[in-house]
Amino acid sequence: MLIGYARVSTADQNLDLQLDALRREGCDQVYCDEGISGRSAKRPGLEKALKRLKRDDVLVVWRLDRLARSTRHLVELTARFEAGGIAFRSLKDAIDTSTPIGKFYFHVTAAIGELESGLISERTKAGMAAARARGVKLGRPKKNSSDALDKAAQRYGLIKKGCG
Repeated sequence: MLIGYARVSTADQNLDLQLDALRREGCDQVYCDEGISGRSAKRPGLEKALKRLKRDDVLVVWRLDRLARSTRHLVELTARFEAGGIAFRSLKDAIDTSTPIGKFYFHVTAAIGELESGLISERTKAGMAAARARGVKLGRPKKNSSDALDKAAQRYGLIKKGCG
């Protein structure tokens, strides 16, 4: 049996592209998570899909990053699948762990995905550090701070600098 899993990270994203692809692939059932990060430990749709899988079933996702963003989690899942006689297929990544080449390609792709995520995180942190070094205050202004209210009023043209 082909069991599909689809996920979007934010509520304003749409599952239709993934659902259409999973249905075209012939998935008998599809489980979904909406507005849930791939890094989240609690994903009800994924948990239901994993409970549903039996020997000789195939878990199908549109892209590898829909299942998880951590190589460690992906490796744990595939080890679980292998132990249970379950295959994994990623449509966009052309991964099918029912073959030796598919297993190898899965691990390489997962490692590249984790590298990309780490590089994004590093760049974000570096940008924030550079902004702080320039004196930029990051984050939301403190609640009920008169300075923050004055700055916001100036920013939106409600009062002119130097005027009360």
